Amino acid sequence: MHMTDEPTLTTPVLSVDRARVRFGKLMAVGDVSFNLRGGDLLGLIGPNGAGKTTLLRVLAGLQPLSRGIVEILGEPLVPENPGIRRHIGFTPDTPAVYEELTVRIFLRFIAKAYDLTPSETDERIDFWLEKVWLTEKADAKIKGLSRGMRQRIGIARTLLPNPTLVLLDEPAAGLDPAGRVQFRQLLCDLRDQGKALIVSSHILADMSDYCTHIGIMTGGKMVQFGTVAEVSGHVDNGRCRYAIGLAEPVAGLEGRLAMLTGVDAVQVDRDRCSLDYTSDKASAVRLLAQLVEAKIPVASFNAVAPGLEEAYLRTGIRQVD
Repeated sequence: MHMTDEPTLTTPVLSVDRARVRFGKLMAVGDVSFNLRGGDLLGLIGPNGAGKTTLLRVLAGLQPLSRGIVEILGEPLVPENPGIRRHIGFTPDTPAVYEELTVRIFLRFIAKAYDLTPSETDERIDFWLEKVWLTEKADAKIKGLSRGMRQRIGIARTLLPNPTLVLLDEPAAGLDPAGRVQFRQLLCDLRDQGKALIVSSHILADMSDYCTHIGIMTGGKMVQFGTVAEVSGHVDNGRCRYAIGLAEPVAGLEGRLAMLTGVDAVQVDRDRCSLDYTSDKASAVRLLAQLVEAKIPVASFNAVAPGLEEAYLRTGIRQVD
């Protein structure tokens, strides 16, 4: 079975325009706007209370907007247009299941809610159980399964009707390292099928492996949004990180580097160090000249584009949930 009956899209799968959600005085989501097309996979990161889950619930049609517009395949996501929700699949961080049912019977129940035929149902259940590595547990009662297995059931339940937009809230929670590797491959397969996906996760190291885009949220705001390369290489105020290799360790190096004009965020580890400095090429020349003049034995010198973790820290946000 090859689940590739996605439409060829000339309009975005998802369009979000100034989405806002208020709970009393709390601005849970504040005027967030972005678009995703088929084949886009957005990794959503931010601290507890950033608004990630609320935003996902908005996109799933479960949380009303205070203002703004959300469109799926060019159609508004509003209560008056319930049919559009058939294109959306949502897995919350703790998927709801019927514990007394077996995995297969639970998925048959879900399939019936989507009016799938018996032949479609059995074919799709077998397909997705294999994809989420639960074929051997198909006839086991859910109540006896681990958290990681329940997470996989939730993902299979979400993918069963073959949605165009897939929303996953902390889907890797409870998965062991091998499961995380398999899960990344599943996400890549879904992305390559032309689905649009949003994955909320705090495992930043994994995200660059499967995401096409990254969104960083805090205080209900989307403070950064772009491709992985754009966000990873993002520098604030024209500054970047320089990595310096030394011919030998230097006593008191951290203090000596901190005294150089324009240098900050110095870190030293034996014969290696790093620091922040202005990012243009002329500034790099001036920095290297300062290092040589200070008689620091530079063996290697280069500007480095930060990874997602460093890009996240550069926003000034103090934690990832």
